[in-house]
Amino acid sequence: MGEFGLSQPVRRREDDRLLTGAGRFTDDINLAGQARAVLVRSPHARAKIIRIATAATAASDGVAAVYTSADLEADGVGTLPTMATAIIDMKRDDGTPVYIPSHSMLAVSQVNHVGDPVAMVVAETLAQARAAADLVDIEYERLPSVTDTAGALAAAAPQIYEEAPGNIAFDFAVGDADAADAAFAKADHVHTIDLVNNRLIVASIEPRGAIGDFDDRSGRYTLYTPCQSVYRLRALFSKLLGVEEDRVHVISPDVGGSFGMKGFTYPEMGLVIWAAGKLRRPVKWTSDRSEAFLSDVQGRDIVTHAELATNADGRFLALRARSTSTVGAYFSNFGPMIVSAGNSRLLPGAYNLPHLHASVRVTLTNKVWTDAYRGAGRPEASYVIERLADIAARELGLSPAEIRRRNLIKPEQMPYTAATGYVVDSGDFATNLEDCLHLADTGGFDERRAQSEAKGLLRGIGLSTYIESTAGGVPEKSNIRFAADGRIEVLVGALSAGQGHETAWSQVVVEALGVPFERIDVIQGDSDRLPKGGGSGGSRSSFSAGGALLDNAGRIRDKAAKIAAHMMETAESDIEFASGVFTVAGTDRFLDIMEIARAANDPANLPDGMEPGLDEPGDYTPSAPTFPNGCHVCEVEIDPETGVLTIERYNVVDDFGRMLNPMIVEGQVHGGIVQGLGQALTEDCVYDPDSGQLITGSFMDYAMPRADMFPMFGFAANEVLCTTNTLGAKGAGEAGTTGSPSALINSIVDALGEYGVRHIDMPATPERIWRTIQSASQ
Repeated sequence: MGEFGLSQPVRRREDDRLLTGAGRFTDDINLAGQARAVLVRSPHARAKIIRIATAATAASDGVAAVYTSADLEADGVGTLPTMATAIIDMKRDDGTPVYIPSHSMLAVSQVNHVGDPVAMVVAETLAQARAAADLVDIEYERLPSVTDTAGALAAAAPQIYEEAPGNIAFDFAVGDADAADAAFAKADHVHTIDLVNNRLIVASIEPRGAIGDFDDRSGRYTLYTPCQSVYRLRALFSKLLGVEEDRVHVISPDVGGSFGMKGFTYPEMGLVIWAAGKLRRPVKWTSDRSEAFLSDVQGRDIVTHAELATNADGRFLALRARSTSTVGAYFSNFGPMIVSAGNSRLLPGAYNLPHLHASVRVTLTNKVWTDAYRGAGRPEASYVIERLADIAARELGLSPAEIRRRNLIKPEQMPYTAATGYVVDSGDFATNLEDCLHLADTGGFDERRAQSEAKGLLRGIGLSTYIESTAGGVPEKSNIRFAADGRIEVLVGALSAGQGHETAWSQVVVEALGVPFERIDVIQGDSDRLPKGGGSGGSRSSFSAGGALLDNAGRIRDKAAKIAAHMMETAESDIEFASGVFTVAGTDRFLDIMEIARAANDPANLPDGMEPGLDEPGDYTPSAPTFPNGCHVCEVEIDPETGVLTIERYNVVDDFGRMLNPMIVEGQVHGGIVQGLGQALTEDCVYDPDSGQLITGSFMDYAMPRADMFPMFGFAANEVLCTTNTLGAKGAGEAGTTGSPSALINSIVDALGEYGVRHIDMPATPERIWRTIQSASQ
């Protein structure tokens, strides 16, 4: 509808507030009488706790309390949960059940990773809490640790938990092994690869934080924390504290980036609300960056051997993959599912691949636990199939584009059921490929390569097609309220962490109701203001929250039509609605929706039996996941003398179905590409194999991608409407991260082709590229 309706590139309304420092983040909140908390964390990867002495700490200036696991146990406080058991079946290959380590908020008798919290000190000021924390005297008996994801399976590896022999948490498999084996037996060619999906640290611009409060009069707890679902935290922490859900109020103010990491329960959240209840005063904890490296959920960390069977024409027949991944020291909320099903069910990618069998052995290691990180398994899967596609093309003498043309799923095959069971409802993958090749000017590549060679540089081009699956079947709720002052409050369960929801949700409401864009106030992140809802995660917000708002608006239009008919003394069937105006058909009589909203507060204006007010709740559950898809083409230049790489060109064509705001979508794609290329080029979370210490424990050692590493991105979209939700939208938040790592690595391998290089692992740092060239030259 006009310049502010759906599919319009409306500038983000929240940016002025955030860029001028008017945002309100958790650390900006300070409650009257609040104390500050500091966590005492394990310096060891694995050790028994022999003794904890806190007398000197308790006597230190300003200290209000010192807590250990004994205090939690005395109050009957529960342990941190995992929700993965309700999503996938977890057991070992021998049929024995999964072992889920108990995860107390403070270590009980043993620490299991560097940074494991052991004690919490609460004091009047942060400086006093930090000084007192240094006085906590803990005696440890250091134990052997293991941080190698696949090495944890070795016979000589230290056994972390007696209940998990061989450090195996569980095994997972998907597909038909017999059918895959039969296809391999008939194949003309078999192409293989061994690769690593490196572990990543999330490093959102806003660190985690939490403030707990307790109201003596109501007996209610309040938790302020940046998160992705206030409802999930309310449910989990009420259970942990042993109280009814309505006694826990969760508020998430502005969130400075999450990428999945802030979507889960953490010890610090539960500790501050529990401590607030004990001390009868607010307790605040804010992570510093060093703590974040040691305690935030981390991502990826999978080692894979994969094989692709093809016939003489290069048609894909079957894929087999054997992976080893790790949950770390404990099970996070969704972590076990992400490192198993999440990285194997999307292995077929966008291809017509008849048969597949993938197995994942999930290990326990002395590292921070893993969970969903932007892409949540889909980039891992895409990396495997896209590297195999390139290897197969070269071994068969086909171009990377041609082998994809021969194998991409065709529109007429939709809905297409993949070998792992997911059903793709819509898409035109071949058009994405051809459009992206054109956008990238691949026809001019040979000339550009010759120009690079004239300068003594190597040039390569790589492409990847991708498909990813967003979350589906998750209920979402909303409520559109017309305030007395003429403002429209839009309450939504989905939470923004920088995605532009305030703008997008306003556009949905403008499109559906025709209300003025500038009068809309989007309210989110408060479990009291909107008591029921879902949250954000799995790139579902656009179609789940958008669907709830459409339902919401439809109910409001229906009620408003009845009121308009009553006020204009006509039959409801004579009322027409367009652009916010209700008109009596064939006349010049009309009422706009804002007039009706004001009138609806007076029972005299309403039909008999109608409740006053125009407010109506919205409720929507998407019927299935969506499948964003597209094609990336990356072009690089490499100095063979130094290994230094420059990304010269990067182009992408995506299909996100109906885009609520193309400008916001393009920004999400840019950010996703950079995060994916960060994994491919610079980022690598490294633990010392002997001590279990985090070697990359600061930005001095963990290399984040920088703006000067990237060119301007070319972006185009093919909008093939999704059939499984009312908006026709496909989630966009994680797509850039899914397609970019393989495009970059494919381009590097192409550039190093004259050296006979077949593969290079991520991150492809200058040193790794240089060493690869040196090894290939010998």
